[in-house]
Amino acid sequence: MRILIIGGTRFIGPHVCERLLALGHQVCLFHRGLTEAQLPTSVDRMYGDRNSLSNYASDFKKLEPDVVVDMICYNEREASELVDVFSGVAGRIVMISSMDVYRAYGGLLRLEPAPVDQLPLTEESPLRESRFPYRTLAQGLDDMAFNYDKIPVEDIVMSSSGISGTVLRLPAVYGPGDHRAFDYLKRMIDGRKTIILEENHSHWRWTRGYVENIAAAIAVAVVENRAAGRIYNVGESSALTELEWVHSIGLPAGWQGQVVVLPKEDVPQHLSVPYDLSHHIYGNTQRLRDELGYQEHVSFEDGMKRTVEWEAEHSPERVDPSRFDYAAEDAALA
Repeated sequence: MRILIIGGTRFIGPHVCERLLALGHQVCLFHRGLTEAQLPTSVDRMYGDRNSLSNYASDFKKLEPDVVVDMICYNEREASELVDVFSGVAGRIVMISSMDVYRAYGGLLRLEPAPVDQLPLTEESPLRESRFPYRTLAQGLDDMAFNYDKIPVEDIVMSSSGISGTVLRLPAVYGPGDHRAFDYLKRMIDGRKTIILEENHSHWRWTRGYVENIAAAIAVAVVENRAAGRIYNVGESSALTELEWVHSIGLPAGWQGQVVVLPKEDVPQHLSVPYDLSHHIYGNTQRLRDELGYQEHVSFEDGMKRTVEWEAEHSPERVDPSRFDYAAEDAALA
């Protein structure tokens, strides 16, 4: 198969390329050229701007991709252009979405008065009624967060009459290249014997996935034509609580400390969670396994080991010291 990947030079994309190449497919990466991922020389490249796909329509026609994987389609305008450009050119679009489309996520962020949904969330679970979940964080009109919303993106891709679509709703993805483990691991490295969790936060569940396994799931959905017209939750089969997540970081880190769970009113301000934690983002990922035969290639233990080893050697470029007010944490424990 000839596979065109839009984006794909950062965290997850290089692993998707490697997986597809290992399966014997031809891969071409379309990106701006600002980030040059270390990829095999067999990966073809097209340079261009994701914000003006139509300018490269003739080049895409010459490529004749069987499947287009869009890693960075963030809003309604981009989805409309994507469908227009590739209708009649490619056989299918695989669109990378997120579990933030669910109503539970709107409830979690207090964007809407959502009832607590039955868990785990299936692909048919209710979606958010609120839109643009990150607009309040945007630095301006040109900030991606201003118009970001995967719900209209999914609607456009799945309702097109000109090309079939597949939607993959990703979880919280961790692994080398991401800093999801940083806050807890830094405390462990700094010699903190006790980590504090707010009581409701300690029980809260979030579906996660190791980056190489998520890439393998994307690759399966790309090469299996029976994925056409389907939506899949992607991630580990069970969702860890935050307490379990801390311990899963501590084990490969060799941390011998303890987690202390405190009521919300006793937790230091910098550790207080501003969300409605009655809403869990726990997705049922069985459809992907049953229909496409997906299974994890990297064990949870190996994935966490690789994550912790990388994180220990790669601190974020900017660290907010207020997130690590150990004096306030000691006072709360006292």
